[in-house]
Amino acid sequence: MWLAGLFACFGLLAADSVAPLPKYTPAERRHWAFQKRAHPEVPVVAGAANPVDAFVYAGLKKAGLHPSPAASRARLVRRLSFDLTGLPPTPAEVAAFTADKSPDAYQKLVERLLASPRYGERWGQHWLDIVRFAETDGFEYDTHRRDAWRYRDYVIRAFNNDKPYDRFLMEQLAGDEIAPAEDETLIASGFNRLGPLRKNAGNQEVASSRNEVLTEMTNIVGSALLGVTLGCARCHDHKFDPFRQSDYYRMQAYFAAVHDKDVPKATAEEQSAWKARSDLIDEELKRIRAVMKDAPNAEKPALEKKLAEVEERKPEPLPALFSVSDDPARRSPVHLLARGDYQNKGDRVGMRPPGVLLPDGAAEAAPDAPTPRANLARWVTDPENPLTARVMVNRIWHYHFGRGIVATPNDFGRMGERPSHPELLDWLANEFVASGFSVKHIHRLILASNTYRQSSGAGDAAAIEKDPDNRLLWHFNRRRLDAEEIRDAMLAASGKLNLAAGGPSVIVPIEKELVDALYKPSQWAVTPDPAEHNRRSVYLIAKRNLRLPSMEVFDAPDLLVSCPRRESSTHAPQALELLNGALANQQAAALAERLEREAHSARQRVELAYRLATGRAPTSAELRLALNFLRQQAKLQQFALAIFNLNAFLYVD
Repeated sequence: MWLAGLFACFGLLAADSVAPLPKYTPAERRHWAFQKRAHPEVPVVAGAANPVDAFVYAGLKKAGLHPSPAASRARLVRRLSFDLTGLPPTPAEVAAFTADKSPDAYQKLVERLLASPRYGERWGQHWLDIVRFAETDGFEYDTHRRDAWRYRDYVIRAFNNDKPYDRFLMEQLAGDEIAPAEDETLIASGFNRLGPLRKNAGNQEVASSRNEVLTEMTNIVGSALLGVTLGCARCHDHKFDPFRQSDYYRMQAYFAAVHDKDVPKATAEEQSAWKARSDLIDEELKRIRAVMKDAPNAEKPALEKKLAEVEERKPEPLPALFSVSDDPARRSPVHLLARGDYQNKGDRVGMRPPGVLLPDGAAEAAPDAPTPRANLARWVTDPENPLTARVMVNRIWHYHFGRGIVATPNDFGRMGERPSHPELLDWLANEFVASGFSVKHIHRLILASNTYRQSSGAGDAAAIEKDPDNRLLWHFNRRRLDAEEIRDAMLAASGKLNLAAGGPSVIVPIEKELVDALYKPSQWAVTPDPAEHNRRSVYLIAKRNLRLPSMEVFDAPDLLVSCPRRESSTHAPQALELLNGALANQQAAALAERLEREAHSARQRVELAYRLATGRAPTSAELRLALNFLRQQAKLQQFALAIFNLNAFLYVD
């Protein structure tokens, strides 16, 4: 079988281990996601533009349903622009596409958007959701990770450059092992330390903290890369999927030697000067703590205040790469833990992927095998791995249609949804592998389909009754913009969007009450340049203990766990934020100024506002209502604010 040779290739030899290797029944191995990918024949169906349509239309035909008509060109350019770049098209871009009657107009639009630097910012954000990227530790202290932004920029570059997905995963799992002298791979391996971190008086080597760190590293491989709930086997055998508890800890063993490492990027002179300044502060702190130890209680509050003031004078850390490295001298012996309790150790284990995905009798690697994460990465990215390619093409499909072929992107197990189009899923996964793991190749296949270009009309009663959730894709799913898209679209419409790319994250002004609730208010040091406050949302600081209210209310993820799909709730605080929130009102004022500057009559201003915010001209009814509103209110800013509250602004169809 395929993994037998793979293990031999990696030098994964049998090793004595106290914990026995588990066995799996044929029934456990039979689950569709653990089977090799099939190679289905593309159905022959009338009206199909490409194989994607052929598979979808075959399902519709079987159910007695029909696809919806094509969307208008104006709707299509807006849909594509948001899907690929997260930004609205400009009025000029809409006009150019609708006027272009050449047969390859749509293809040219797709290629232009895929080549845009904005593409990586949009699709990079999707990946950051999946791997729960944040720039702070979370928990009580929520300490900042000053150089974590480099990982964000790495992800954006990878998507813009269409880095092969297998290489993308290899660099993140084991960049420091495969290319320890390259900044890019060192930054990528920061993936292994993205999880929240509970600090215990600054000591990260105590057993409880180390166990939590290893748990975070292990769980994210299961959910983000393999699309399975491997973490459910931490305390006991998985209740539904064939993952034994020993499988979980054998996966954890791949991370036993890895530890955080900040790789300095400053010169030796800069490091020496920094250390000298830091040592002076440390000596002063030491003296204050010594005085506090014997000071009367009445004097301690003043000393604590002085201590905090001195700590604030510590020099900012020097630039570094947020990375990891293996330290065999500090390798953590990995044992089975009864109920996941680090104090209740059982048998020790070596390294091995989940047994249900391996040939019978596949050996584990010894606990001290070299380059452990590189070996794991080779298994994860092997073209024959039944999960990796399926999981990623399903994610791409999900972000284009609002629902994956498997509607539970992080759970391909028995409690997850079964695929709505299993043959299409395998066909896309095979195409993904054959293309050299090109994400943009999968985009092109999906976007070229008539299925993607359908209108979002409600359809007839029969279609709604047969397929109310649109699993068979008889129309396009209308969706609300997510939190970042709403903010970025406001900035784009107002003309204030700053498209500068990359670099340290931006901290924008927020309510004092929110800042005061932080462990240290100094953690929210507002970026001094106001122009930076209008950067794209992907470049705002991702702080676990403080999300911007304007983002949180629109279902921005909490950054503590992998977010496989954004929720899309509807509730009153959203309307209140759009009417009363600082962001909406600031950008409404800016939009009003733009309308006054670029249009010279009420009618022209209304038409320009609609084209900027909704990608189309107002209907006759909308134009009449808007002109009446302006005559009665006489405040263009209020009209601009109303524009940001339109469904036509907030939704893509």
